[in-house]
Amino acid sequence: MAGGRERGARLQRPWSVYRANTFELSNEMIGLALAGNSQDPDEPVLEFSVACTELVTPALDRKPNSFVAASCTTPPQAFWTKHAQTEVIEGTSNPIFLSSIAFFQESNINQQTQVKLAVYDVKDRSQGTMYMLGSALFPVKELLQDKNHRLHLVLRSAENERVGNINVVAWQMEEKRDQRTPVARLPDTINGRTVLPVDESLTESMGVRTKYASLCKDTLLRSVFGGTMSRMYRFPTTDGNHLRVLEQMAESVLSLNIPRQYVKLLLEEDAARVCELEELGELSPCWENLRRQIVSQYQTIILTYQETLSDLNDYRGPSFKASNLKAERRLEFMPTNLHVQRMRVQDELGFDHTYDVITIGAPAAHCQGFKNNGLRKLIQKFEEAKKHSALSSSQSIVYIPQDIVRAKEIIAHINTLKTQVSYYAERLSRAAKERSANGLERTLAILADKTRQLVTVCDCKLLASAIQALNAARPEYIASKASPSADSEQVVLRNDQDTLLAKWSGRNSRSSLHADWHEEEWEKVWLNVDKSLECIIQRVDKLLQKERRPSDSSQDSTQTDQQGSASKKDGSPSTEEAYPGEWSEALYPLLTTLTECVAMMSDKAKKSMVFLLMQDGAPTIAMDLTLQYRRDVVFCQTLTALICGFIIKLRNCLRDDGFLRQLYTIGLLAQFESLLSTYGEELGMLEDMSVGIMDLRNVTFKVTQATGSSAPDMLPVITGNRDGFNVRIPLPGTMFDALPREIQNGMLLRVQPVLFNVGINEQQTLAEKFGDTSLQEIINLESLARLNSYYEQFKEVLPEDCLPRSRSQTCLPELLRFLGQNVHARKNKNVDILWQAAEICRRLNGVRFTSCKSAKDRTAMSVTLEQCLILQHEHGMAPQVFTQALDCMRSEGCRRENTMKNIGSRKYAFNSLQLKAFPKHYRPPDGTFGKVET
Repeated sequence: MAGGRERGARLQRPWSVYRANTFELSNEMIGLALAGNSQDPDEPVLEFSVACTELVTPALDRKPNSFVAASCTTPPQAFWTKHAQTEVIEGTSNPIFLSSIAFFQESNINQQTQVKLAVYDVKDRSQGTMYMLGSALFPVKELLQDKNHRLHLVLRSAENERVGNINVVAWQMEEKRDQRTPVARLPDTINGRTVLPVDESLTESMGVRTKYASLCKDTLLRSVFGGTMSRMYRFPTTDGNHLRVLEQMAESVLSLNIPRQYVKLLLEEDAARVCELEELGELSPCWENLRRQIVSQYQTIILTYQETLSDLNDYRGPSFKASNLKAERRLEFMPTNLHVQRMRVQDELGFDHTYDVITIGAPAAHCQGFKNNGLRKLIQKFEEAKKHSALSSSQSIVYIPQDIVRAKEIIAHINTLKTQVSYYAERLSRAAKERSANGLERTLAILADKTRQLVTVCDCKLLASAIQALNAARPEYIASKASPSADSEQVVLRNDQDTLLAKWSGRNSRSSLHADWHEEEWEKVWLNVDKSLECIIQRVDKLLQKERRPSDSSQDSTQTDQQGSASKKDGSPSTEEAYPGEWSEALYPLLTTLTECVAMMSDKAKKSMVFLLMQDGAPTIAMDLTLQYRRDVVFCQTLTALICGFIIKLRNCLRDDGFLRQLYTIGLLAQFESLLSTYGEELGMLEDMSVGIMDLRNVTFKVTQATGSSAPDMLPVITGNRDGFNVRIPLPGTMFDALPREIQNGMLLRVQPVLFNVGINEQQTLAEKFGDTSLQEIINLESLARLNSYYEQFKEVLPEDCLPRSRSQTCLPELLRFLGQNVHARKNKNVDILWQAAEICRRLNGVRFTSCKSAKDRTAMSVTLEQCLILQHEHGMAPQVFTQALDCMRSEGCRRENTMKNIGSRKYAFNSLQLKAFPKHYRPPDGTFGKVET
């Protein structure tokens, strides 16, 4: 009865799948089935599962360890092409395989295509010794024409002896146009295995379908990602249904595009720094020598960036950097082995769930090596050297770190505000020409605001003292110019080769007088700007009063007299006779004075700050630039991964109002998982990586509407400098229109990065027994605090319904508490930290990143484990197939192909001895690992 109701319900909705109820299926319909589905380009055109029965081996005392290899040939092709294979199932004569055989649109199969299924018995998985038990052939047309899309084939050996059976079950295929053909269901079981054609309901809701964005076909994603590999699986669930799982892996053109943009920005920044130093003007010999040394250091580093940019522009290889090239100098800014790993789950209710992880080799300066540690310790050494140089310096002024930060901020503010003042002065002039009273008022308000902001920036003690220091460094500087009066006190000035010291002997009164005199001089400069602005405001007020006089009938006689006198002053007997250029002529000289005063003030202030930075950086400039270069290399790799993650997350959640609200309110959570050990070179890598990830706090995103529809129009654009980078993400018009107004209006979107590291290999065992794991503990504690802080921010300003739903019985606060307990527990290889951090990230709408040294071997173990944990906890995959599913993904999934892409071998770079030190869930199946290049 329930079955009847179910069938009836299904007939009431539009069919997205069909089954023939006769043995004969028309050629037209077969062609239609094999053409694929235009609504979902990731649908395979043909997918079937296989299971064997009664397999017989020549040695009757052992049961086979079998797998099935599928090959195909399409006439007129006269040879067989290997297409796919299943996982190995050990010790059974009746294996049921979880990995399905899928043909996608690019396979170009048709109804004449012949498929050969060869069953192999693997005698020794570690050695890879195997032999073919038997094989069977069938044409695709035969499978499609069968009433139940099921074939029962006999396996025959090379000697034509029967060695068992193989059952082929095709999963239902979507049609491209509405078919009225009645549908017959697949049998419920095959060899005791529950089979349910879940595809029947996958397109029930077009609303659900449009949420899914294909890596291959989506307008935005295909411009960023490419080289997509796909694998299909069917996993049984606890309630007797099946999950259809599509696993994909794609590389990104951003691996090259972002480093090119980034290095170009660095070049421009450092070249601008040299220009600023050159524009300081003439300096006394001692300061001139110092400037030359600094400029020389910058020119050396600029040359390095130019060579790097040239190498990146000349690069013509694949759009990912293979792991064996991680120490290649010319490609050091490119991230290592950057890919997106995607799992798409379609459950029995027909809902799509997509899980993405960005995998990247540890962002580190491999080319520069790790003998002197990584960035974390190098920064500490640099800061100590800077303190030491400050204590032993002969400079008369020593600046504290806050002064240096403030000086950089002042330069940035001056550059921005000076440009804005010039722009609005020009706008005001245009409004005057057009005699637009509203335009004049509006523009004047903005101009006044920007000018006053600039004056506020320039009105500070730090600037005054820096201007004084710059004046003292001029060759023409003499005591008489600096002194307001001459008395018996002597001024000792040494602007020579030997010292940079300029002090006054005798009492301190002359020094303070000298400083006060310079502060007064500087005050006059910015007061001139203030007065110029006031003159413009008064003149505009008079012009607007005069303009409004005829329409104001209620004005009193005093106002009339004032306006009359103003008319006479302006040389026009009455308002009615005012000539067209009157406003423009009245404001032009005042605007010229303002822009000149602003230029003079800005120039003086900027030069003094540049000189201050020169003074501060001089003693450690060589060390500073070497350290900065390393930091640039690491940050570029990290930034590239972040941009990939941001784009794919934004595209997936384009219609998730909760996520978008969270994004513009508290920013995006970026959770990095690292499997590096805290021993040897990997300790230095972890130091580099931790600094690169924390530097992501200086990155903001801005979403814009793409100017065109071609792939280059969709690529992100980076602007800014080392103090802060902004990444502009262009979206096609239809996608941009779906965004909330806040994001459309250009709100800057922030990032909160966190990093959790747990070393899992044999080197970590050494670190735990004989070395030091303190860096891992510090990093995890820091990230735990930031993660808790992010969640606290979320609770303060956002409702819980912004977050995705989960089947987990553990609430977020509990998860965070468990994570805290694990982070504080001094337990070796505590991978629970990684599992809990990953789940919290997903539950908080975050972006996941996974790394090891090369993102090839340990990363493969981690992402496949994460996929299986998600399938079990969120989608009800049967626990009894967990290990089989894990081995299946590791042996036949996309990550096995990743090793092939990187080193030309389908083996993970582990050996048996190493793997004994690995946590149990991070060990690959036999036969998938061996001694290969890492």
